[in-house]
Amino acid sequence: MTNEKSIITRSSLHIPHSTFHIFFLPLVALLAACSSDFLSPVKSTPVTDEYGYNYWLLQKTYLYEEELPNLPEEGDSIQVLYNALSDRYTRYTPPSQSAAVIESRNTSVITGDIGLEFWYDPNAEHTLSIRHVYPKSPADRAGVPKNGTLISINGTELTGEDAYQKYRAVFDSNEVIVLEISFQDSVRSYTMKRETIYAPTVFVDTLDGHEVINIREFKPNTIERDSGSYMELKRHLDSTASDKSVRILDLRGNPGGHVDQCIKMADLFVKSGTLSSRHWYIFSADGKRTRYETKNEAKAGDSGEEGKFVLLANAGSASCAEIFVAAVRELTDFPVAGAKTYGKGIGQSSWKTMNGGLATITTLAFSTPKGNSYHGKGIEPDYPCTNSASIQCAIEAGQQHFGKSLKKTASKTVSTEKQPITGNKHQIEDVYGGAYADIFLFR
Repeated sequence: MTNEKSIITRSSLHIPHSTFHIFFLPLVALLAACSSDFLSPVKSTPVTDEYGYNYWLLQKTYLYEEELPNLPEEGDSIQVLYNALSDRYTRYTPPSQSAAVIESRNTSVITGDIGLEFWYDPNAEHTLSIRHVYPKSPADRAGVPKNGTLISINGTELTGEDAYQKYRAVFDSNEVIVLEISFQDSVRSYTMKRETIYAPTVFVDTLDGHEVINIREFKPNTIERDSGSYMELKRHLDSTASDKSVRILDLRGNPGGHVDQCIKMADLFVKSGTLSSRHWYIFSADGKRTRYETKNEAKAGDSGEEGKFVLLANAGSASCAEIFVAAVRELTDFPVAGAKTYGKGIGQSSWKTMNGGLATITTLAFSTPKGNSYHGKGIEPDYPCTNSASIQCAIEAGQQHFGKSLKKTASKTVSTEKQPITGNKHQIEDVYGGAYADIFLFR
């Protein structure tokens, strides 16, 4: 049984490229560009105020057409306009908050950080140890060692079950951080200054001799500034192409991200087939509400295609994470272990509004490679875990699936004393989460 320690982390999907023309505005370049995540205001719409503009967008693009008669054509409150719809992912962000939302969806930026993640071991005297050191971070430049034990922060000793709370209290009130760390029978001090950093979104650990690739989110701008989460995963797979052991793709708690990212990442494991299909609504060149359909086909030749992997998911695996899980599961021999996923098979498009706000509208519906919808239902695992979706459960599922036994049950789990936790939790209810496309955004 694995000695999986609890995790403390610091650290949000995206719609397809399109080549069709947009109504009365110079947005063709935006529609074809991978780097553009939001549409600018439509300058030639038949409305002149913020309310009218949002009303027009909803009428032209909202997925659930039967609800459109519920929208009040005139009004003073944009929030009342959006509240008239049943879909909780369709929402309006005021101008004062729109920039922060855009940054959160597109980047892995963390403000005022040093680039560390910790393990929590309740059985140790000093309960925090270094799990990850982010490349190019203050901690990396200072030489903080991975797997070192954290003794103190700025002179405050870190022991007991509230060690992380003590750490955060000191950390949040100081710009200069001094950590005392024990590593390989010696204790050293490391001095760092907090700064804005780009965090990774793909992490690799080894637990009980099994490689675990943890995919946290799908973002276009991470520590890999040009190609985001996709390039993080691709570079690791390329560097370990000769590894034929059973490895785990951990998507527990992954709330989603950009569609182009999760589809390209799924393609790293798939030789051929339709990775994902979707239909959506948008205004066509003549301004009419129009339905479009798109499919993404896999291309052969990537490093992950010859490996052996188990996907690990749970109820927190949502939206773009479900696109990834469905594509890899249905087009390969890689099974899914864990628990049923969240069940979000719809997506949102986002537009900057006339006053600088952000209109996020549910416009898309997704299907799996076999044409199934998981919206509101989730994706059932091949190897359900009886207690929790743990690494040990995934290890046993891999042994059964790729070994002699094909019995589809994975009964054992790790000790409840060492369950993973996160320091920055992403809730599915958070309206900023989802699956986003290059032109549209959703989660």
